[in-house]
Amino acid sequence: MSDEFSKPSGRAEDRLSPSSAAYRLTHVLNAVCEAHEIDRFPVDVASLAKESARIFHWDDPITEVQAAAIHRFEGALYPSEDRRRWLLLYNDALRSPGRILFTQAHELGHYLLHRMDRDRFECSDADMIDLAQDEADIESQADSFASTLLMPLDDFRKQLTGAATFESLGTCTERYGVSLTAATLRWLSYTDQNAVLVIHRDGFILWAKSSKPAMRAGVFFRSKSHRAPIPIPLTSLAADPLVDRELLGVEMDAQRWFPYADRDSSLREMKISADHYDFVMTLLVLPRHARVWKPWPAMEE
Repeated sequence: MSDEFSKPSGRAEDRLSPSSAAYRLTHVLNAVCEAHEIDRFPVDVASLAKESARIFHWDDPITEVQAAAIHRFEGALYPSEDRRRWLLLYNDALRSPGRILFTQAHELGHYLLHRMDRDRFECSDADMIDLAQDEADIESQADSFASTLLMPLDDFRKQLTGAATFESLGTCTERYGVSLTAATLRWLSYTDQNAVLVIHRDGFILWAKSSKPAMRAGVFFRSKSHRAPIPIPLTSLAADPLVDRELLGVEMDAQRWFPYADRDSSLREMKISADHYDFVMTLLVLPRHARVWKPWPAMEE
């Protein structure tokens, strides 16, 4: 690996951001893969983690990346007693290689961004897909770093030249070695479409993530702060037990999901059951002009 980058100091003003850390490593990976004519993707995060201290000219490297039966965590990062070495662990019970890769990248993000602030990092399944909007939250930062490292935006955009569907996003999962959830969240982070990913189980929403345009249009579900569980609409594709997957999407009345949408408004609904995770994924895409906010009188009531 190249060590062309200067050493960042421990001062607060010199700390790396998730994007700057990922971009530095991306430049190194681009150069190395081109010089040696090797495949650029998926990223070998374990090897990169061991090289990262040398790339940044730091003297406290990650020396080991190991699988471990960590029942309470997806991944962890521990220093040696003298804090001169770090151990990166990931749960070897994870059933998806994509989850393992993202977990490794998430912990590498903690090492690059946060190791001066904490003695150890122990991350749960919820931390791997942290939906907090606070950019100062360290789990959100580690997720942002992992997504940017594993799925560089310039390359990701080239893979989705047409409409995003679970089928086209599936090609991204193969290229980058990530889960369909991670690839969909990456697309949602930059798309100009009104789209929302809904994760649900037993007829109720576990969590949901909307694109920025969708948030402005009212296309979202307050699944994390809502006191009562939010049910899946009974007439939706998501609620149909006879449909296990629909990768390209079915056009339907938008009011099935959003009662305050215009009567003539439609949406495209996609679905895939992830049996090994015990949940179902639904992707909803509405027209760019769609707005589904409650009328002001109804909101006041």
